[in-house]
Amino acid sequence: MRRDAVVALLRRLAAGELSPEAAAEHLATAPFEVVTDATDGAAFATVDHHRALRQGWPEVVYGEGKTPEQCVALAERVAERGAGFLVTRTDAETRARLLERFPDAVASTTGRTVRLTVPSGASTRPLGTVCVVTAGTTDLPVADECAETLKACGLAAVRVTDVGVAGVHRLLARMETLRQADVLVVVAGMDGALPSVVGGLVARPVIAVPTSVGYGAALGGIAPLLTMLNSCAAGVTVVNIDNGFGAAMAAARILAGAASQTA
Repeated sequence: MRRDAVVALLRRLAAGELSPEAAAEHLATAPFEVVTDATDGAAFATVDHHRALRQGWPEVVYGEGKTPEQCVALAERVAERGAGFLVTRTDAETRARLLERFPDAVASTTGRTVRLTVPSGASTRPLGTVCVVTAGTTDLPVADECAETLKACGLAAVRVTDVGVAGVHRLLARMETLRQADVLVVVAGMDGALPSVVGGLVARPVIAVPTSVGYGAALGGIAPLLTMLNSCAAGVTVVNIDNGFGAAMAAARILAGAASQTA
């Protein structure tokens, strides 16, 4: 349930179009919903329908470890509240099933996401622009997950791709784009040095995402994670390994907070 939906409900109540009992019933049943398996009736999830009211965005479905049927069922529950949906970490079968059920949804094969935007007529206020910067092409799956999450949040995602420190002149050539962004998400594996470089060049918040890309000593992303945590550029924030989703949500919260202060 989005905040604007609650405001609309209260306006109907104030206008006498809805009884207090009906409004109370609607709010009483809105907070969460237990979802059961269509085959055996066993409960497998409890959807938090008030997530959007509290935080501004509906609950996201984490697809890994769930069956295609479970992902579709959860997406249906979120979408029927008029909030659209985002399903992350999907496999090919789950993406196909979601697109079959929701033809208007958008799937990202590289980012492994499926999103359905808020239906026409609902309010979506652009909060700002996030620049997603990748060190190398092999970092694109994490960057795409980040960009798709940003779009699901109603944010503009600008891309700067393959500008790692092995050829830092490529990054310097994109400085105008970097400086125009409200928040920057920098995705890198290997030595993980790119967020420090970016953090030393721009005044905006920088969110660093280490990836599991790299040779043996990269240790599945541990090496870039430690590099980013020890960044000499002040104020660089670091999320978990391969967590493009988490970086996008951090950016969205930063921009939402800034928008609320200026509204």
